[in-house]
Amino acid sequence: MDQLKPSAPNSSPLTPIGFLERAATVYADCPSIIYNSVTYSWSETYLRCVKVASSIVSLGIKRGQVVSVVAPNVPAMYELHFAIPMAGAVLNNINLRLDARTISVLLRHAESKLVFVDCQSESLVLEALSLFPPNSPRPYLVFITDDEFESRSKVDFNKTYESMVRNGDSNFNWVRPENEFDPLMLNYTSGTTSSPKGVVHSHRGAYIVSMDSLSEWSVPKEPVYLWTLPMFHANGWCYTWALAAVGATNVCLRKFDASAIYGIIRKHKVTHMCGAPVVLNMLSNVPDGSKPLENPVHVLTAGAPPPAAVLFRTEALGFLVSHGYGLTETGGLVLCCSWKQKWNKLPATERARLKARQGVKTPGMAEVDVIDPESEKSVNRDGKTLGEVVLRGGCVMLGYLKDPEGTSKCMKNGWFYTGDVGVMHPDGYLEIKDRSKDVIISGGENLSSVEVESALYSHPAINEAAVVARPDEFWGETPCAFVSLKNGVMERPMEKDLMAFCRAKLPHYMVPKTVVFQDELPKTSTGKIQKYVLREMAKKMGTTKTSRL
Repeated sequence: MDQLKPSAPNSSPLTPIGFLERAATVYADCPSIIYNSVTYSWSETYLRCVKVASSIVSLGIKRGQVVSVVAPNVPAMYELHFAIPMAGAVLNNINLRLDARTISVLLRHAESKLVFVDCQSESLVLEALSLFPPNSPRPYLVFITDDEFESRSKVDFNKTYESMVRNGDSNFNWVRPENEFDPLMLNYTSGTTSSPKGVVHSHRGAYIVSMDSLSEWSVPKEPVYLWTLPMFHANGWCYTWALAAVGATNVCLRKFDASAIYGIIRKHKVTHMCGAPVVLNMLSNVPDGSKPLENPVHVLTAGAPPPAAVLFRTEALGFLVSHGYGLTETGGLVLCCSWKQKWNKLPATERARLKARQGVKTPGMAEVDVIDPESEKSVNRDGKTLGEVVLRGGCVMLGYLKDPEGTSKCMKNGWFYTGDVGVMHPDGYLEIKDRSKDVIISGGENLSSVEVESALYSHPAINEAAVVARPDEFWGETPCAFVSLKNGVMERPMEKDLMAFCRAKLPHYMVPKTVVFQDELPKTSTGKIQKYVLREMAKKMGTTKTSRL
């Protein structure tokens, strides 16, 4: 036995990119992508990706260099999940909701050599590049056109995406990873401009998450998947790659509302979709949703526990909701509230309570635990004792780009420390109770309270500022700012004034939706603001009712 070792025939690096090559054979004539009036087959998608990959290499992009994408859920965005790594490069999707200043910081931090820019994000990216230092190298730009919008020749762009498809080499031998731990993707956890956290995942990790996600969600062959989850959110939880393995039909939407989703579901007989609880709330609160679906649609939700009332309303319409948990650092969902048949006999309120828990580790994860941060021992499985959620498995990131200190802080003692606080129930199901570092999850977006506070502190009238989460009927949570003003302020700002001030400095989703003025913020004996007190105050204020995407 000791003489049997890994060798070339049994040690090919795991990579999800191979799913596309297989799909082109197994599902050659089956629809791969539907977008407006355009439909591609899997053989066509494979050929398009190969050509784009060859064009990327022809631009001088080398193995391991970063290529960025700023685009919504359009065909090019899906194809680039394969084409960029097929060129040997590292895929970097950038959140469309970030402002130009933040995008500029991320592009420089990633040292991106090439950026694919959607037609509707043109001005945003050009403004971001204008903020580069004078002698800083600029990335090569490729313009993604769309028949919905007027196609214009841009002097700022070197090529168009479709020209790279047309001029690419159909016989290009795509670049396979030399090692399955080679980097595949770079995702940023937030828009924090002071210290961006760039999460790097390997081909192996993405392969495991992809296969794991199909297994846990019981995704069948040839499902019809509607892209309501942004692909720039952790690569669509790795379903961008996973869906190729089962020959899915990817229905792409540039933007959506509830009416559009219901229309697409009925038109294309959608079977599966993913999204934050805010999407569930939207679907369950429109006239179009008053009539139950003709066929059930499986929905996987994550980002925040879905409210029981929302779950009840959504499932009453014909949606079959599954709930999971993951982070950018895990590349997708690594916990899922795996459903037990016996729970179907319980009252609706109890079913919703159980389903709101994050659940148990997926088959591809090695270990998950809740530990006491001081003793580093597992907490009691009583559903009450708090501890930090820790993970171990092949889905965990390689580390943070250019941040060895940050990597070592969260990856230690054989565990990845998530920073989330939770409990373990007697039945072995985990439930998140709070989040460390005061991260607020609004509509699936993670935002840092520190960054919002920094913007508020730059206002000349602000003395103190603290931002916490306030429950919101639509978004799940929204930023709630507690502020005190400096003595002797001549013009006292109003709530709307501070919102406008933040809107000029921050992405829209980070702007506080509530501002509370106080003479002084509560503090500990050492002068630290007591955020837990403010959280309770925000909860007692009740749920806000914002209603726009």
